[in-house]
Amino acid sequence: MKTYAYPHNPISFDFKQTIERFFVEEIPLYAFTGSGNYLVLKIKKTDMSTWKLITVLAKATGLKEQEIGYAGLKDKSATTIQYISLPKQYERELKKNLTTEKIEILEKTFNKAPLKIGHLKGNRFSIVLHHVNEKNALLFSKTAKKMQTDGIPNYFGYQRFGEDSKSYLQGKEIAHSGKKLKGSREKLLVSAYQSYLFNEWLHSRIKLSSVLFKEDAITAANKLKYPLELVKVLQKQPQFFKLFLGDVVMAYPYGKPNFIKDMMQSAQTFKEGKLSPTGLLCGANALRAQSDACHLEEPYDDTEMGSLKGDRRYAWIWPEDVKTLYDEEAQILTVDFYLPKGSYATTFLEEIGKFSLKEK
Repeated sequence: MKTYAYPHNPISFDFKQTIERFFVEEIPLYAFTGSGNYLVLKIKKTDMSTWKLITVLAKATGLKEQEIGYAGLKDKSATTIQYISLPKQYERELKKNLTTEKIEILEKTFNKAPLKIGHLKGNRFSIVLHHVNEKNALLFSKTAKKMQTDGIPNYFGYQRFGEDSKSYLQGKEIAHSGKKLKGSREKLLVSAYQSYLFNEWLHSRIKLSSVLFKEDAITAANKLKYPLELVKVLQKQPQFFKLFLGDVVMAYPYGKPNFIKDMMQSAQTFKEGKLSPTGLLCGANALRAQSDACHLEEPYDDTEMGSLKGDRRYAWIWPEDVKTLYDEEAQILTVDFYLPKGSYATTFLEEIGKFSLKEK
């Protein structure tokens, strides 16, 4: 279940994640040194997941898969550009044995350290949507540009939860068994459960914020069963997503976690896009919210989740460099945009369209 933050009517378009209609390019976190013991490859791949790419590269070089570095995982059903690192002495084997047409090496450089998961700033997307009439193309463009200014909820995308959207249930079972996680599959399932709890918390906060945004103070106080004075203070906040005392916020797009002490000051900085609230990714040593925000977080905090490290995740993000191009005759809309790492292009599109993009 997902609650959308924006009040506009649904916008109709046809989305398919294919190599012809879904393009993504990684933006590295830092400039590579140009020298060092690691070869860094900028690779364009089609119809191939990152896992498969690593398997192919390991086979071509004779390396173990864990010796090949990458910054982020990319889907199979897309045309993607991503960075891969490997010890530079294996360059000759790679050149000799890499033959698949699904992989094209665009650039190569060197770096002093291998790439590690998370070593990326974000991703640029270009997505081609079909069956978009002129009216919807205009609305889509207007809404997407508004989101660039006002931001969007940072839900995990449906891809996180497997084909049947139920992988988190297996993850919950594994997490509650108390055993040590075996292999990447179990870790993936437990992290799907972690992501599910985050999404449920975010959904509840969007729902709550929506009541405060739409209703007058007395109606909102009655609906939420909050003191009228608290509702009035919350409604004075300039951003749609309402902050509470004890919320954990971080400077955006990078920062250390802090607790909210002055709601109005934090709310103003949030409106300016310089700060964002975070949600809990429950697990060992995770930082929990305090005060009022703690009560809103508690129902989505599984304290038995000790098998994974806990963290905080931005609850609200800002798309950047949003551009749209419309072909009226073909009724095709192409949308280009940038999102910070860990965010989903499908979440951005779902907030605009107000429907699930997951194929039934």
